[in-house]
Amino acid sequence: MKFKQHSVLPGFNLALGFTLLYLSLIVLIPLSAAFVRTAALTWPEFWSMVTTPRVLASYRLTFGASFAAALVNAIFGLLVAWVLVRYRFPGKKLVDALVDLPFALPTAVAGIALTALYAGNGWIGQFFEPLGIKIAFTPLGVFVALTFIGLPFVVRTVQPVLEDMETELEEAAATLGANRFQTFSRIIFPTVLPALMTGFALAFARAIGEYGSVIFIAGNMPMVSEITPLLIITKLEQYDYAGATALAVVMLVISFVMLLIINFLQWWSRRRGVVI
Repeated sequence: MKFKQHSVLPGFNLALGFTLLYLSLIVLIPLSAAFVRTAALTWPEFWSMVTTPRVLASYRLTFGASFAAALVNAIFGLLVAWVLVRYRFPGKKLVDALVDLPFALPTAVAGIALTALYAGNGWIGQFFEPLGIKIAFTPLGVFVALTFIGLPFVVRTVQPVLEDMETELEEAAATLGANRFQTFSRIIFPTVLPALMTGFALAFARAIGEYGSVIFIAGNMPMVSEITPLLIITKLEQYDYAGATALAVVMLVISFVMLLIINFLQWWSRRRGVVI
């Protein structure tokens, strides 16, 4: 006689109900409020608000710097994760803890610290200033800030995959005559690619919405170093709620489309890895 085993967790219907309720309260309802507020605008009004030269310049800086920072973090984040997993060296635990510093550090503190470092008279900026390279209060400063806050997302996403990877596969490839590049390109990289894409997506999404660490080092000059989140805050301070929600909707739609593309690439890379 078999007895029915009850799960510790609630049933599927109850769990799904709580999940949908929680997501609706935390995510769907707040986001839908922006669309509802924007729906009060006519199409010409909405288009004129989101396509002014100042707004378009903020789009280019926000998405361009975010993409570039996420791409750099994907490359160097993989390198950092590889060093932390595959090598032993003095101070390894300290380096591993420093990776999480952008998570714990308040964004305003990060912005002030980066500005102090990369300003013309800062510890690092003073060496670039004579070369004609100005970092603080330029788009380059925005890129530096977004790179700083996005690195942990890549490292912490790739690191567990590297830890679980079996080194015997690399040793087998070496015994069969594969060189280091072939081992990396055909064994290691396909394995970590889905996690690397996830880290890239997380870093990119985090960079798009970053505000606190950027406004200090950017200089916030219209048409030059002004990011879209700052422009939204500016419109809210001017009681231009329609303009702020219109920009928010554009940011939301573009971010959602780009994340969908990245998720599709993740799915494709996983499927391709299974086929291989």
